[in-house]
Amino acid sequence: MVQDNVRKVFSEIENACRQAGRSPQEVTLVGVTKTIGPDAIQEAINAGIQNIAENRVQEAENKFPALLAKNPHVKAHLIGHLQTNKAKDAVRVCSLIQSVDSLKLAQEIEKQAAKTGKLVDILVQFNTAREEQKFGADPAEAKNLIEGIAKFSLVRIKGLMCMAPYTDDLGIVRKTFADLRLIREEVKAAFSGHPAVDMGILSMGMSGDYKIAVEEGSTMVRVGSAIFKEV
Repeated sequence: MVQDNVRKVFSEIENACRQAGRSPQEVTLVGVTKTIGPDAIQEAINAGIQNIAENRVQEAENKFPALLAKNPHVKAHLIGHLQTNKAKDAVRVCSLIQSVDSLKLAQEIEKQAAKTGKLVDILVQFNTAREEQKFGADPAEAKNLIEGIAKFSLVRIKGLMCMAPYTDDLGIVRKTFADLRLIREEVKAAFSGHPAVDMGILSMGMSGDYKIAVEEGSTMVRVGSAIFKEV
């Protein structure tokens, strides 16, 4: 079942890319493993998933080390809100922290990375949905926040991330993604050539809206239920 679901998602990404005039190779599929056990995750890996993600650091700590030991080619991501007191654990377990939404959090990640000398890849999360209950930095502060984080020596900005609102209005969803794409273009122009700022990743789109996200330029989609449904 999981392998069939993975194949279907890959196929739908390919179709969305074709409609948008893009190459499917431009889009990375991340399997979101929230509430999912290791056997089902392994099945997804066997089907071609090379990136897995958790919302909570504790869950990542519980699941990922054994899976990564068995599958060293797989990358582990954190996509949920990260509190500063959990930064140490996130740095240790995950290869990409997608939910950095403040200078304070980035500073703590830098502090923890310095203890081991490890370079830490992050995405900066913006609240382009403009919902009070959503995490993410204010889009109006994009350049200032990127500039502040870029001063750290061990934190490397690899791109941006956002979450769409839960709504049936696909126009609002599309605008959420389009707005993040515009922020990326502004950041690329402002920080061209900066060694710590790489806008290669645009992480947007989940199970219910990843096809729209691909149409709007997403290079990384975070899919859980569409892969692990009925597990």
